Amino acid sequence: MLGAGRVRSVIGRISDFSRAAALAALPLVLAATGAFAQPAGEPTVGAPVPWGMGLQASGGPIKDAISEFNTLVFWIIVGITIFVGVLLAWVLWRYNAARNPVASQTSHNTPLEIVWTVVPVLILIVIAVPSFRLIYYQDRARDAEFTVTVTGHQWYWNYRLPDHGNFAFDSRPVYDEDLRPGQLRNLEVDEPLVIPVGATIRVLTQGVDVIHSFFVPSLGVQKYTIPGRTLETWMRADRPGTYYGQCNQICGVNHWFMPIQIRAVPRQEFEAWVASARTRFAHTIPGNEAPALAEGAADTIRIAAARE
Repeated sequence: MLGAGRVRSVIGRISDFSRAAALAALPLVLAATGAFAQPAGEPTVGAPVPWGMGLQASGGPIKDAISEFNTLVFWIIVGITIFVGVLLAWVLWRYNAARNPVASQTSHNTPLEIVWTVVPVLILIVIAVPSFRLIYYQDRARDAEFTVTVTGHQWYWNYRLPDHGNFAFDSRPVYDEDLRPGQLRNLEVDEPLVIPVGATIRVLTQGVDVIHSFFVPSLGVQKYTIPGRTLETWMRADRPGTYYGQCNQICGVNHWFMPIQIRAVPRQEFEAWVASARTRFAHTIPGNEAPALAEGAADTIRIAAARE
């Protein structure tokens, strides 16, 4: 039989464990609440970092909404975990064999069964309502300033700006041997997509060969590129900076070779980039797209041969 001193010892160990668990969870709590956000005033870099915790730095309203929903679900999980942990500790102490040599024969408790059915349903409703709101918020652009068409190829991206002269260009990764100081391996591209800060941009995705996924975590954008279908989403960068992403749909041998780089710049810089791009990519004017497709096919073959 356990003595009172032994019981206090067990409870003390449980309390020590609880404090240790709380200290261990502190970094996760800080990460979930945005305590590790980038310093104000500096250009945002939306990219994974070594030993990073929590979500990537937010660059726009969609990611802000995702972060808020993530924080809500995080605290709900924290509350459930604490409740279950305390309940288990209490059961171990209150209903051990020493204190209850004759076990209870109770098999049903109607009020308790109602409670543990209704409470989880209410928790799911609390999660579901903002979840559906977020899904619909991400779905379509309201009062979009212009459109960008994103086409997934094996294995590179093609961007078209129909509202700025309908030019298009391919975007491929920078090889390791060509990286410059400060550039990110497997994330830098030769031709990043440039967008103006504060502009609501409609994004139309489509595929050519297999299913790809246009995924930019720091802007809260993820949409499949499916052959034969056109899907819609939107993005807006409220903070200048560089936002990285990758195809996160396993699409073949060079799946890893489809990074995404989006630069959000002031309006004047964007207009200058558009003027330059319309000249550099003039061969993609409708009716004269064969050279661009031929170049893309050649580069794809070269990449595949290098990997083999």
